[in-house]
Amino acid sequence: MQDQVDAPAARVALVAGATGLVGQAVLAALLTDKHYAAVHCVGRRSPARKHPKLRAHALDLASLKELPGIGHVDDVFIALGTTIKAAGSQAAFRAVDFDAVVAVARAAKAAGASRLGVVSAMGASASSRIFYSRVKGEMEDALTQLGYPALIIARPSMLAGNRAALAQPERAGEHLGLLATRLLKPLIPANYRAIAADDVAQALIKAVQQTKQGQRVLLSGEMQ
Repeated sequence: MQDQVDAPAARVALVAGATGLVGQAVLAALLTDKHYAAVHCVGRRSPARKHPKLRAHALDLASLKELPGIGHVDDVFIALGTTIKAAGSQAAFRAVDFDAVVAVARAAKAAGASRLGVVSAMGASASSRIFYSRVKGEMEDALTQLGYPALIIARPSMLAGNRAALAQPERAGEHLGLLATRLLKPLIPANYRAIAADDVAQALIKAVQQTKQGQRVLLSGEMQ
């Protein structure tokens, strides 16, 4: 009986954005987490990582209506994101950072998901004059409207990680942020310091697992 009480729940996780800087760290951590019996990832590209618990699904996320081949989901982790430069236009940026994020969250909820963790950005606000921050804020508001019992929003500062290993172009702002953090760390408030993608992933997973009800925002300083 004691073994049954202490046994971890065989939960099913879904990851969107598993080939990105934070997403790949989320995926790696979930695959070794005893709480999850299966981990599904969705996106245009499949991750290079292989694991007995991993199931990869190639899907067009922006127009996603359901999760074919995935019967049930418990916890959802969304780490989708691009830049206007990489996307090519504001409309293409919004298709990823708003449309795809909301579509995945909606489809996962229809598949039974009760806990959602999403990577947003520092300064996200639907009323922001900055297009990037405004889209992130509108995305957060849209997820709130979906009615998840538990919603965790991570708002990291500039991310530190090896984008070259993921075949991604280096982002100048992140490079400068990391350099400034190294040189001026004691003078920079925690929420504005560059943060390792692994730290964001670990904090997001922990918060999702610990939160049964309600909405929580993780600021960058808290995730350091």
